[in-house]
Amino acid sequence: MRLARLQTPDGIVRGRYDDGVVVADDGEYVVGRDGSLVAPCTPSALYCVGRNYAETLDQMDYERPEEPDFFIKPPASLLGHETSIRYPAWTDELTYAGELAAVVGRRCRDVAPEDVSDVVRGYTILNDVDALDQAGRTARKAFDGSGPLGPWIETDLDPTAIEMETQINGEIRQDANTELMLFGPDEIVSFLSERFTLRPGDVVAFGSPANPGLIEPGDRIEITYEGVGTLRNDVIAPDDASR
Repeated sequence: MRLARLQTPDGIVRGRYDDGVVVADDGEYVVGRDGSLVAPCTPSALYCVGRNYAETLDQMDYERPEEPDFFIKPPASLLGHETSIRYPAWTDELTYAGELAAVVGRRCRDVAPEDVSDVVRGYTILNDVDALDQAGRTARKAFDGSGPLGPWIETDLDPTAIEMETQINGEIRQDANTELMLFGPDEIVSFLSERFTLRPGDVVAFGSPANPGLIEPGDRIEITYEGVGTLRNDVIAPDDASR
């Protein structure tokens, strides 16, 4: 089942997504006609794991980590499906990174790997947008709009061996499988739950395969994970931020 959130003139509608329609308790809403999809959850934090694919380590000349290496994006970084990414005026090197992410379903702490499925509501897609030339600065990965998420939450998914693909303007830039992760999804969620109390709606992203790369205003980013769907966002210049 796919769970989505739709922004309508009267507020946010939550329900089951089915072929362009969000089915809620009070009726059916057509995406586009009645509103637009927004980020499918409201996390207190987005926990993002880096350096989790061997090819990425080779590409970036990083050493293999002994445990999951993570950072945190704030809720303000969230952006919805088909919402434009504003290219910040203070960077010249903006990059994409297509990642599978889990959405926490209930408050939890110290979850064993074999019990992770009991606390995960489902899976979605994150684009970890990064101002690469701002290394060492907090805003690099945490600025407004740096965390496009969606388009929905897929509740029926085995995340351990699924294909992924990222396209920029229709050209394939990333092509991988989650079985190539160094640390698996259950291991990562368990690891983070030992350090933080995870709350309903929190997001845990599992890292990007090789070939995250530069984007420019005018680019269209489409990140697809098998069994989940496609997260799509356009990049716009600061002067176009009203779009």
